[in-house]
Amino acid sequence: METEYRKAGIADAELLVNIYNASFYDDYVRYGSCPGYGQTKEMMEESIRKYLKHIILCDKEPVGCVSCINLGKGVYELGCLCVIPEYQGKGIGTRAIRFVKTFYEDWERLTLVTPIDKKENVKFYTEKCGFRIESTEKDGNVELFRFVVDRFERKEKRE
Repeated sequence: METEYRKAGIADAELLVNIYNASFYDDYVRYGSCPGYGQTKEMMEESIRKYLKHIILCDKEPVGCVSCINLGKGVYELGCLCVIPEYQGKGIGTRAIRFVKTFYEDWERLTLVTPIDKKENVKFYTEKCGFRIESTEKDGNVELFRFVVDRFERKEKRE
C-alpha cells in the first residue's frame, strides 16, 4: 500500500468534508457533537485558508487528512488526523505522524487532544507514535487528554 500526501487546496473542500464526515461520524453519534463532523463546504474552505492540510492518499485514493497548526517556537498542534473507517488499522495514521515530523523540519514539540474515553486513540498516540499524556482538558461535555511528544528529550533543571 503506497501512501502519499498532497497539500489540500480550496477545490478540495467538498472532498475533505466527505472524508471528515466518514471519519468522525462515530464520534458525532457517541458525543452528540463533533467539531470534525457536519462542516459545510464553506466552513471547510475557510479552514483550508487558515490551516495547512494534507490529503492522505493510499494507492492514489484519498483516504484521510492530516492538518497542523504552527503555534510558534517549534510547537505544532495536530488539529486533525483522520482516516476513513475502512482504511483504519493499516498503519496510515502512524505514517501520517512520521510525515508531519519530516514535513515540519523545525518542530520541537507536537501536541494534540483526543477524548479520554477513546481508548483506541490513547493507545495509538502513546504506543505507536510516542506521545505522552500531559494534562486533561474539557471541550463542552467531552473530557480530553492533551498529548505531547518532544523532538529532543527535555532535561529537568536541577537546583
